[in-house]
Amino acid sequence: MMRQTDRYYKFDWITILLFFLLVGFGWLNILSASQTGETIDYFSFSNSYGKQLIFIILSLVLIIFILSIDSKFYERFTSIIYLVSMLSLVGLFIFGKNINGATSWYDLGGITLQPSEFAKVATALAVAKYVSDLQTDIKYFKDQLRLFGIILLPAFLILLQKDAGSTLVYGAFFFVLYREGLPKIYLIIGSLLIILSVAALKFGVTVTMLTGALIVFGYYFTRRKKPPFYKPIFALIIGLGLAFLVRYVYENQLPFHQKDRITIWLSLEKDAATLESMKKKAAYNLLESEKAISSGGFTGKGFLEGTRTTGKFVPEQHTDYIFSTVGEEWGFIGSFGVVLVFVLLILRLLHLAELQKSQFSRVYGYSVAAIFFLHFLINIGMVMGLIPTIGIPLPFFSYGGSGLWGFTILLFIFIKLDSNRINQW
Repeated sequence: MMRQTDRYYKFDWITILLFFLLVGFGWLNILSASQTGETIDYFSFSNSYGKQLIFIILSLVLIIFILSIDSKFYERFTSIIYLVSMLSLVGLFIFGKNINGATSWYDLGGITLQPSEFAKVATALAVAKYVSDLQTDIKYFKDQLRLFGIILLPAFLILLQKDAGSTLVYGAFFFVLYREGLPKIYLIIGSLLIILSVAALKFGVTVTMLTGALIVFGYYFTRRKKPPFYKPIFALIIGLGLAFLVRYVYENQLPFHQKDRITIWLSLEKDAATLESMKKKAAYNLLESEKAISSGGFTGKGFLEGTRTTGKFVPEQHTDYIFSTVGEEWGFIGSFGVVLVFVLLILRLLHLAELQKSQFSRVYGYSVAAIFFLHFLINIGMVMGLIPTIGIPLPFFSYGGSGLWGFTILLFIFIKLDSNRINQW
């Protein structure tokens, strides 16, 4: 029989080790990207690396607190956690601080707090709780609607704050729901949405409507076993509605810098000279990021030796573009190492999620893995120019207390839930 004192050591230490590797290496790159002189004052609030170190120390306190709470607490109080999180998002419309065109922060005496980072945790818990409820069967439409409401409510509130990057993260939950038995029709709707959204921006309303109709009815009439006719009609209506919403958000809600980035990515500007001018202005960060990464070569220039990093060629490099520091100072080897550790972390989370005896823990574990995957994919793809600049942090690397704490809470709640499985052996 396991002693009472032993149960506190039964955590997945592989996941914890990967966490500390990412946080530690991330801090070193924040130091490089924000260091301005020869003297390094680690605990100074006047520079980013000093602040981040304090954020890391506080995250250790958070970890101890999360792991010391009974794991049943997270399931029992999910509704309260979710409600408080939604109220914190609503409160931004009254008390929020506008930074770079987005009203996403509370100003707490010089320290800013971004509730959208914690809303991901609350939503992951709420999705896990609802899916695992004995009264829920996500094969039924009414349960699907409620579940979509849980996911889309915070996404909509964040979108109204003009934070498109954080809104995209909520698409991660649909990967989780598919694992839990969501009908394939929603994958079709999702694919249709992507096609129609691009078409709505690139080709306009008329072409979008014709494209959507051809895809939906082509799918319907080519199937031997035809689904009820209302399903493709419903898919078309939802797809077109969301595609037009994308167009509306692009034209009326996005800050100018985000709109320009999408314009450049899809070449929406017809005048070549104007488009080239926009690239020099709106894509300046991206161009400098690509130069920094390519200059690192195979082995990199060395820690604190990146000329483009120390020369501040990449604006706000310590936040969304932190991976360019990795590329310049640590080269291909360091960049590959970071990607490898992220992949190992995500695969480890998926593996642990499959081992869970509780559906609540399994769904939550998949949610954590999906959120990390989407952040990792979008941020690195953005920095390398594979996708448009969106503005989404790289977990445990990008500067910011809210981001670090949000990802830490997200991960260590699952580690705590997983400890129940380990402690039962």
